[in-house]
Amino acid sequence: MHIGHSKAICLNFGLAKQFGGKTNLRFDDTNPVTEDTEYVDSIKEDIRWLGFEWTNEFYASDYFEQIFEFACTLIKKELAYVDDSSAAEIALLKGTPTEPGKNSPFRSRSVEENLDLFTRMRNGEFKDGEKVLRAKVDMASPNMHLRDPLMYRIKHAHHHRTGDKWCIYPMYDFAHGQSDSIEKITHSICTLEFEVHRPLYEWFIEKLEIFPSKQFEFARLNLNYTVMSKRKLLQLVNDKHVDGWDDPRMPTISALRRRGYTPESIRVFADKVGVARRENIIDVGLLEFCIREDLNKNALRAMVVMDPVKLIIDNYPEGQTEILKGDDNPENENSGHRDLPFSKELWIEREDFKEIPEKKFFRLAPGLMVRLKSAYIIKCESFVKDKDGTVTEIHCTYLPESKSGSDVSGLTVKGTLHWVEALTAFPVEVRLYDRLFKVEDPSSEEGDFKEYINPDSLKIIKTAFAEPSLKNATAGDKFQFLRKGYFCVDKNSSAANIIFNRTVSLKDSWAKEVKKGN
Repeated sequence: MHIGHSKAICLNFGLAKQFGGKTNLRFDDTNPVTEDTEYVDSIKEDIRWLGFEWTNEFYASDYFEQIFEFACTLIKKELAYVDDSSAAEIALLKGTPTEPGKNSPFRSRSVEENLDLFTRMRNGEFKDGEKVLRAKVDMASPNMHLRDPLMYRIKHAHHHRTGDKWCIYPMYDFAHGQSDSIEKITHSICTLEFEVHRPLYEWFIEKLEIFPSKQFEFARLNLNYTVMSKRKLLQLVNDKHVDGWDDPRMPTISALRRRGYTPESIRVFADKVGVARRENIIDVGLLEFCIREDLNKNALRAMVVMDPVKLIIDNYPEGQTEILKGDDNPENENSGHRDLPFSKELWIEREDFKEIPEKKFFRLAPGLMVRLKSAYIIKCESFVKDKDGTVTEIHCTYLPESKSGSDVSGLTVKGTLHWVEALTAFPVEVRLYDRLFKVEDPSSEEGDFKEYINPDSLKIIKTAFAEPSLKNATAGDKFQFLRKGYFCVDKNSSAANIIFNRTVSLKDSWAKEVKKGN
């Protein structure tokens, strides 16, 4: 299931809650070849993770006997018939959107013959494709779905719930409305492509004179910079462009969960998107805004240095380590603090130092002062390079009286840097995920949609340095890495190798890059 399904889930359960109703979870298992308990379990897991619980769990196969009897009723009313035509012949006689279809030569069979043949179909006397049951509606209807649609086909295949009891299976269009009616469904919510199916949905219910369930349609959710088509997502998986269905770049619910998205953020997103009758593409930036808002309030803070360079505080006592306090989450006054070891040698980000700073560079450079987060103000005195010209050490002095929380230095500095203490920091793997495609709507571009995959959608940093509080992080834990973004512990982490997936950056940097490109 993907983010588009999550909108439908939120809509169904939200409507029932708003109006004091109930939501059933029904699986369409009318095609035995495509059904698998793995998919069923995955769907249930995703719905529960989103925070919803259904009133009843049903399967279309629960009603196979009743649906069969409904078909017999239509035969008796001379509204259904057994057709011996091949699939190609049926398609040929169906006509075109501008030309009416032609009646099948088997359309005029008697009720008795149809009942006999349909019973023998059920008993397994015919091969796959040898016969079908069709509704007798209107071969001249401008709605192609009303031109004597198929109701049953023969499939000698094992069904994951009914075993080998059946060898004929109802088509979705026949099973859908009748299953709704059996369950006394008042609102059957579908996406817009089912709008043209609604006349048939209503025709079956009317002719059978059963509970009048109603179908309602809304626009499906389309998100930019990704694809939602199951066929295209399957290509991405099979061609190894991504690492499975839960690769954090995928739009699937399992992928969003692995990336660090929360159920709350997705429910808020679905609410903000709303319900529309017109197809449109939603900016993924809205989804990212929702998770930022959630994690800003709830994620613990931590410091991780991605591209480390050594910083040495020359006037800090040799061999001394002190424990400073860092806020777990400044947005939550009840969140507490964590211990931050501090000593003479630290790691900082290489990008936070420049030999020759440009104007308005408020980080570290010779002669410039910055504050180390939750620690002291330092001043850059010198730096050391290797033979290749790469800076290997930055030497600073610190102001002992400038300690965060008890600063009496009287100095104000514009820059604040994150850091980790060199001896207690430990290596972690960081995976920087970005948008899977370079263009907003890859499906509408010329050529193969896979040509537009973003080559920078994943960057892996094998050895970043993390503060020691993160040693106890477990799969699913969420953090804000100061100045870097929001991250989640990956499911494949171990005590020896903790992996952090970037959920989202602190700010929407993509919009700026797109503007630059234009």
